[in-house]
Amino acid sequence: MNMGSKGKKKKMVLPTRPDPPSVEQIIEDINRAEPSDPLFGFLQIPNEAGSTSNEVEAHYMQSRHYLELNEQLQEARANLARRRDELRMVGESLEQSVAAVKDRAL
Repeated sequence: MNMGSKGKKKKMVLPTRPDPPSVEQIIEDINRAEPSDPLFGFLQIPNEAGSTSNEVEAHYMQSRHYLELNEQLQEARANLARRRDELRMVGESLEQSVAAVKDRAL
């Protein structure tokens, strides 16, 4: 009998974890949520008198406003990237035109 084989444990291979949701998926979930969603009630900070439904609605609306602003920022970012690329192309074209004018002048 081999003593070394008793001490070895078989390693268990765990299944891979699913990828976490993307920011877009999280935003989509929040956009589809109703103000009465239990998560909004869970996330609110309790006060001494307890929270009213108006406070829950205010938190919900504040979250929605934040998400709308975030979406606008994402759109502005995409527009700026597009305009940057356009300016880069125009700059390269201008450099080529200047180089061509210099070549003709010589």
